[in-house]
Amino acid sequence: MAEKIVKIVPCLDIKEGRVVKGVKFVDLRDARDPVEAALSYCEQGADELVFLDIAATVENRGTRIDWVREVAEKVTVPFAVGGGIRNIEDMQALFGLGVDKVSINTVAVRNPQLVREASREFGGERLVVAVDGVKNPPGSGRPRLEVLVSGGGEPTGIEIVGWARQVEDLGAGEILLTSKDADGTKDGYDLEMTRAVAEAVGISVTASGGAGKLEHLYQAVAEGKASAVLAASIFHFGEISIPEAKRYLKGKGIPVSLRD
Repeated sequence: MAEKIVKIVPCLDIKEGRVVKGVKFVDLRDARDPVEAALSYCEQGADELVFLDIAATVENRGTRIDWVREVAEKVTVPFAVGGGIRNIEDMQALFGLGVDKVSINTVAVRNPQLVREASREFGGERLVVAVDGVKNPPGSGRPRLEVLVSGGGEPTGIEIVGWARQVEDLGAGEILLTSKDADGTKDGYDLEMTRAVAEAVGISVTASGGAGKLEHLYQAVAEGKASAVLAASIFHFGEISIPEAKRYLKGKGIPVSLRD
């Protein structure tokens, strides 16, 4: 059986039509224009792109689709959109614009049956469930690894591994797992959280939150058992290029898609 290619996925958090990046989901700073960024990442050889309308849920609104339409006209790799997706109709509208996958988070926790409904309607391969998590200290009375919603601002009391298994059972094709503790810190992915989820499910798990150097990408796959690595800061601010990341991983024996 052929080795499964590990994907390199830049993440573009969108607020007010611009790509932004924060630390632990706050202190956002402007990074660049989404279309310009998308074109650059396609040229560099990104395997996929993820766009998250990060203020949509907090502002209780749907995804702003003006930038989605612009991106869809230009990108040459598959891309996912999340943030503000509330129902099947919202998903249908995004797919109609050319989006390849939709990503849902808070609404999946509030209404798990939407995951089942969407996977039946569109196919699990087009449905990503994003899971934001936090690591609680022993004796806190909360799950060690807990699911957060509403842009990471609201704890749920739900244990991450159990939720990941439920999501898979409901038909999602992929989990996008972000550690709030690690997000934007550049100190490395939460390997405990990533591995716990990746070993519990059979679907693809994308590690997110904390990439700061090439070694972190390798660790997410080798130790965290992730199927894909997502990063933002290191790509947005030119610290690491996608070709550089792929060459490094290939040199470490990780199967990646390299351009000829």
